[in-house]
Amino acid sequence: MISVSNVSMRYGAKVLFDEVSTSFTPGKRYGLTGPNGAGKSTFMNLLTGELEPQKGSVVRPRKLGVLSQDQFAYDQYRVLDTVIMGNKRLWAALVERDEIYAKAEMTDADGMKLGELEGVVGEEDGYTAEADAAILLQGLDIPQECHERKMGELQGGQKVRVLLAQALFGHPQALLLDEPTNHLDLDSIHWLKSFLNDYEGVLIVTSHDRHFLNGICTHIADIDYETIITYTGTYDDMVVAKTQIRSQIEGQNAQREKKIAQLNDFIARFSAGTRSSQVQSRRKEVERLQVTELAKSNIQRPFLKFEQKR
Repeated sequence: MISVSNVSMRYGAKVLFDEVSTSFTPGKRYGLTGPNGAGKSTFMNLLTGELEPQKGSVVRPRKLGVLSQDQFAYDQYRVLDTVIMGNKRLWAALVERDEIYAKAEMTDADGMKLGELEGVVGEEDGYTAEADAAILLQGLDIPQECHERKMGELQGGQKVRVLLAQALFGHPQALLLDEPTNHLDLDSIHWLKSFLNDYEGVLIVTSHDRHFLNGICTHIADIDYETIITYTGTYDDMVVAKTQIRSQIEGQNAQREKKIAQLNDFIARFSAGTRSSQVQSRRKEVERLQVTELAKSNIQRPFLKFEQKR
């Protein structure tokens, strides 16, 4: 589970989140939505630990699968090794094991350490790591002949696919994927959908592809009103629910404002007259009929304007 408690982030006068508390539970697949500039990437970086919140805290599981955005960070590594690096504990054990085996002479301490490292490799399925990585790469349309090549030899789109395989590798407890369908063809997108729908951990994904979100999400975490509101269902379900709630509140406010205007008109006309008890009653009703304050929303309503030109 990923837990967010009282998190606030602002840049100058712009408030992204204010006292946000929410949680993301295993077995549910969350789409993180909001317009450009709402703070989706900032929130993802808070969840991964790349950013620290200005206020509040984030609790995350030990084993995270995160889609790296740096295409050049692994240029000197083999493609297979880059994928295996997605399991940090396994990769660290493999590197240290190889360093010990490379020694001309091993001490008793080295032998003891090797036993510990082999235990870690076994626990993390290290003996099938290359085969498991190859399966992910093939699903993402990286052919077998590329698996032994260096990352620096691949094209940009292929690098993104390898980094996606890295995020999926090693049975992470939570997956945090920022725009995972970039550079994927339809077959690879279908494969990714199938993989994510079978995934049992916490999934949080951002995407501009609403069809992709509709195909995988059980919940939508929407950034709006300087907070995060979670809706049950797909992206399309969220849009309908969000718009209906907003429209309902706006309609209720319009009725209240009309009623308040009528009451204030009565109060203005008869406040100096003989109907003091009625005026007082209406003043109390005006206080009761307070309009629900609507924070600024990112809801985008379509608008068509037709101009006549002679």
